[in-house]
Amino acid sequence: MVATAPDPSHGAVSRHRRRRLDVRIVPHRRRSPFRLRDWRMRTKLGAVLVVPSVAFLVLAGAQTGALVSQADLLGEFADQVRVGREIGALVHELQRERDQTAGELAALASGASPQVEPGRPLPALEKVYPVADSAIDRFRAAASPLARGEASWRISFNRVDDALERLPEIRASVPAAGLTPEPVLAEYDRTIEVLLVLLAEPSPGVDRPDLTDAVLRYVEFANVKEINSRIRGQLYAAARAGRYNQTDVVELADLRAQQLTRLASFRASATDRQIERYDRAVDDPNFVAALRLEESTFSAGDRTAAVLEPGRWWTVSQQRQDLLRQVEEGAVGDAVALADSRSAEQLRQTLLTAGGVLAVLLAALLTSIVIGRSIARSLRMLRGQALRVAQVELPETLERLRTVDPVASEFEVPPADVRSMDEIGDVAEAFVAVHRSAVTVALEQAVMRRRVNAMFVNLARRSQVLVERQLELLDELEQDESDPDQLENLFKLDHLAARMRRNDDSLLVLAGTEATRRWNRPVQLATVMLAAVAEIEQYQRIRHRIAGEFHVVGHAVADLVHLLAELLENASSFSRPDTVVRVDAAGQPDGSVLVEIVDQGLGMSPTALDQANEILAVPPAADVAASERMGLFVVSHLAARQGVRVRLLPTGQGGLVAVVRLPANLLAAAPAPDPSEVQGRRRLELVAGAVAGPNGTHQAADPQPAAGAGLSRRAGRRETPTRAEDVLGMAVGAGSAPGSTWWSRQGRGAATAAPAQAPAPPALESAPSPPPASGNAPPAVPVTGGVNASGLPIRVPMAQLRVKSEPVRPGPSAHRPEPDPEQVGGMLSRYYGGLRRAEAEDTIVIPMAPAGARTEEEKY
Repeated sequence: MVATAPDPSHGAVSRHRRRRLDVRIVPHRRRSPFRLRDWRMRTKLGAVLVVPSVAFLVLAGAQTGALVSQADLLGEFADQVRVGREIGALVHELQRERDQTAGELAALASGASPQVEPGRPLPALEKVYPVADSAIDRFRAAASPLARGEASWRISFNRVDDALERLPEIRASVPAAGLTPEPVLAEYDRTIEVLLVLLAEPSPGVDRPDLTDAVLRYVEFANVKEINSRIRGQLYAAARAGRYNQTDVVELADLRAQQLTRLASFRASATDRQIERYDRAVDDPNFVAALRLEESTFSAGDRTAAVLEPGRWWTVSQQRQDLLRQVEEGAVGDAVALADSRSAEQLRQTLLTAGGVLAVLLAALLTSIVIGRSIARSLRMLRGQALRVAQVELPETLERLRTVDPVASEFEVPPADVRSMDEIGDVAEAFVAVHRSAVTVALEQAVMRRRVNAMFVNLARRSQVLVERQLELLDELEQDESDPDQLENLFKLDHLAARMRRNDDSLLVLAGTEATRRWNRPVQLATVMLAAVAEIEQYQRIRHRIAGEFHVVGHAVADLVHLLAELLENASSFSRPDTVVRVDAAGQPDGSVLVEIVDQGLGMSPTALDQANEILAVPPAADVAASERMGLFVVSHLAARQGVRVRLLPTGQGGLVAVVRLPANLLAAAPAPDPSEVQGRRRLELVAGAVAGPNGTHQAADPQPAAGAGLSRRAGRRETPTRAEDVLGMAVGAGSAPGSTWWSRQGRGAATAAPAQAPAPPALESAPSPPPASGNAPPAVPVTGGVNASGLPIRVPMAQLRVKSEPVRPGPSAHRPEPDPEQVGGMLSRYYGGLRRAEAEDTIVIPMAPAGARTEEEKY
């Protein structure tokens, strides 16, 4: 967007740019971490992302934990089922040891076997024990790691372990238990029973019926094998004893019935593969032979039970037991394979679920982070753009509007940094629109301000023209006036007009216009100070002391006179009339000059003093406040224009000190004087020395009977100072330096006041001393400035006045004869005419419109 403006009246703006890049966003209230609306956007986005993520993680963790528990349960179940192989092998060996022990004990009871010494095993069992011990070691190695698992399995394992610990005692009691074998066989039965209970302990839970059925199948078959082993043991014991007891037939029949029941249950729950495996074992010849021998021992009808041959029965029955062991191993192997597959499947499902949960969580977090970073990045860009506009771009645009002509300038508003189409992008576009509106409003205000400034400049210059005409008219009236009282009033009007012109200059300063009065040659600081004093009302209260001789560069003289005049006016206006204002000037080691203006006034509060110093440090724009404190604003702009530092400090006694530091670049070496400048400076020294007393005042003196007595009477009543341009004109030589643009009056020089009518300037302590005078009396010989071409003496204004140490009211003049008015008027006219011609020879005249003509400024 390009902003342009109509053509306003041109005017210069202060070259000192103001920057507000130190603006910071300050919250209007204290931030609280417990209020949601006070959280940072990053924190809010984090909370929005973290809360659902944590909830999802908790739920997913619970689900994953359940899956992990199931996987652990199935893993433990598979390990327990795997231990069933070792349990079946141990049971198989213990069954063999028990059945063989039953036969050996029956042989001892019947006397078929010889007795052995106590503590030594039976010879037939010596080879059986090591095989069972090896099975026990393998069982403990496989089952001990699971002893810290499930409580029921751990209890059953502890029972088995206790039973196996008692097995050596049972073996040691076998040789002595020939007549009572039941306790020994009962211990074997109890050990095998707890092993079978441990074999049935693995449980996958109620939600895994297939695994539960697999365990039940091999446990059922293990019970079938156990019943078959007990039948074998009883038949082998009867064979070794050579007879059956009364209870043997009944027990065998009961065991045979239990075997058939268990076998039917196994067939009902077994898989086809297991049934096929059992059928193959049954069809084995050794199994068939053992079955026939077993059936021959049962009575049927008139047939009685036959006692089997021990060796034959043991061999065949052992082969059948081995075949059943193979079927049992197959059933356990099926359960182990099924448990391992289910455990692996559960573990794989758990890992997949956990991985999926983790992947989803990571994807959600990554997506949330990407979205959150995008939002946060857009917000950071929006914030950065807002701060950049507020702290850099808009202030620089406003500064350009203050310093650059809008007609020839284009002010572009950059597009939004955020290019998204979401709400943040809309806010960015809205902010750009606000920025564009602000620039447009600022541009309109700049145009309006330039127009107002141009209006101020126009009015000020028109007022200056009128004031200059007023001063010219006053000069003409002063030339023709012979009445001292009227002449005094004219001099007062002259001074008021000069102060009005200073107000016009202040208005031009506030409008940003450079001064039109300039010098090309350096001017002495004492002269600049004197010209500043001449611009104020209470000039007689100023006391100067300048330590050294300093010269100010010509282009800064007008601004410096204006600046010092405003400070002196403030010091004299806000202090008691009976006090003085001291002005001290001294050089500094860095080449600058420090001027201190000290008054004994009311002073200022610390707050008001700080505000005033801020205005002096950074010149503000002209506004309503400038009209209320115009002097302060004018001093600030003048100081910034010339690089002068001004600061107000308290004196500690109720007054103020205005410290003005003139930089070294505003000072110059003393120029080589030309004859006209020497003449003008001599005239200024005579004027200053003639009217300066200890307190800087001058009073009317008694008339002296000397040449030009009438002139003394007219000048003796004047108590107003000379105008600033007259003082400077006399300092640099009857007029301004060559090339200057000093205000002229109808073709005459700047210093138009004749010496006889020149107002008395205030005291300047560093100025050269006047011709010596004795005491307070006027000099015996009148002080003159030479003679003119007609041979008339050139009088120095008020040079014949006596000097008073304190200001007093003028007393009544001594009676003297009144001079002839026509004679005095003619003399004054001739005197003025000669003086004007002499001044015109050394004065560069800037022609101006005639008194009755209208200038360009007055046309509108």
